[in-house]
Amino acid sequence: MLVALALTLALGVFACGNSKQGEKKADGTQTSRLDEVKKRGVLVAGVKDATPPFGFVDDSKQLAGFEIDLLQHIANKLGVKLELKPVTSSTRIPMLTQGSVDIIAATMTHKQERESQIDFTITYFMDGQSLLVKKGSPIKSVKDLTGKKVGTAKGSTSEKNVMAANPKAQVLSFEDYPPAFLALKQGKVVAVTTDASILVGLKNKDENPQDWEIVGGTFSEEPYGMGVPQNDSKFRNFVNNALIDMWRSGEYAKVYEKWMGPKTKYYIPLTWKMTLWP
Repeated sequence: MLVALALTLALGVFACGNSKQGEKKADGTQTSRLDEVKKRGVLVAGVKDATPPFGFVDDSKQLAGFEIDLLQHIANKLGVKLELKPVTSSTRIPMLTQGSVDIIAATMTHKQERESQIDFTITYFMDGQSLLVKKGSPIKSVKDLTGKKVGTAKGSTSEKNVMAANPKAQVLSFEDYPPAFLALKQGKVVAVTTDASILVGLKNKDENPQDWEIVGGTFSEEPYGMGVPQNDSKFRNFVNNALIDMWRSGEYAKVYEKWMGPKTKYYIPLTWKMTLWP
């Protein structure tokens, strides 16, 4: 389901106040975000707005994408409406910890270092980092980036991954992936690096997708998890069970087929299996 693009400076829902860690009960314990969302009647989610096929503004000026459909399923299970707020790789975690959103589904890799700030759901998508270059480029692998400028997004795992894979590469970090791709078009960098699925989206949404190619295989593992508030097992488990239910019922496969199936321009074969709880 497509959901209208929510204004970042939201009227209404968060004007009433959304706490960082939930409201306090009379006995001093914290209310679960799950209870807050149900009471409010709205699940507020941070999503990408320029990263097809995961989250982007479509031709009708609405936010759409794979992750947004997953969130809609979770909102439906909760019996609430879904409100979307655009985030970038550098703003998504602060927006969750500051209470601007209840949950993040924004191509975010589950990394141990991030667990000091937020908690993660089970993995809902598996990816790996690659390179996007101009067709015919001499850049064929991350080793070829020695002394070369490569673009990526601020706050992403891609920054650290490419520096670890080739410490002699010159990494330029942009606010998001579209500006990094623009830098590639302008010759300011020789490659853009991030998760392969994001590169597929950048390439195939371009007016001339034939001018670009994805090279180098993958040089990292990127398990995507949804970000949720820390120490709120009630909310986290609800989301986990909703995702597992999607997989078992076949709904996940339908949503995946819709956005990344062989009949789409973002075709990515489904080659992994979600870890299911007994």
